[in-house]
Amino acid sequence: MDPLVLVPGLLCTEALYTPQIAALAADGISVAVADHRSDDTVAAIATRLLAEAPARFALAGLSMGGYVAMEVMRRAPERVSRLMLLDTTARADLPEQTENRRRQISLAEAGKFDQVAPALYPLFVHENRLEDAALRNIVLQMAEATGAQAFIRQQQAILARPDSRPDLPSFSCPTTVVVGAGDRLTPPDRAREMNELIPGARLETVVGAGHLPTLEAPDAVTKLMRDWLAP
Repeated sequence: MDPLVLVPGLLCTEALYTPQIAALAADGISVAVADHRSDDTVAAIATRLLAEAPARFALAGLSMGGYVAMEVMRRAPERVSRLMLLDTTARADLPEQTENRRRQISLAEAGKFDQVAPALYPLFVHENRLEDAALRNIVLQMAEATGAQAFIRQQQAILARPDSRPDLPSFSCPTTVVVGAGDRLTPPDRAREMNELIPGARLETVVGAGHLPTLEAPDAVTKLMRDWLAP
């Protein structure tokens, strides 16, 4: 079975995938987590990923990680044996999204980075998890581990990303698109759009999850990954 490369989302670390890494490692699958914090363009992140990844690998990315995964598919599709896009979109930002990102960058530059993750948390999770202290703690810890400067680089990369919709019909490896039913940042209609554009793609909706289903519904996502990775 090919090794797996995981790409986290904005403000997220490898902790985003802790439940899946543990389960898949127990299955004997080699799992690596890409560095999406050191570069300020999606192209540079993808270049670093390809330089560090095995010759051929399965690739999964959530949110920003999906943007990186789509860039990898543009650059080296022959190296990706299968693709999973979780809670992401192929579209570029709308003007109001761009404005929000620039506002968050300004907060981080002004020494107010500690305000960013608490403000984003309600958008990251299903409405039923707003008072989940343990989940909130994980999200805030990931943000703290990311830090202000890496967050700024990530937002700059996201702001400059291309519209990937024209590229999706060329994706030929087995692809699964996953979305939390309650995702408010990249809602299910964005997942359906990608699924319709990628030949033979499979769409999976995770009930009871928002933008971070790997943490909100870990067992469900682990099962989806196992099915996706099965020979």
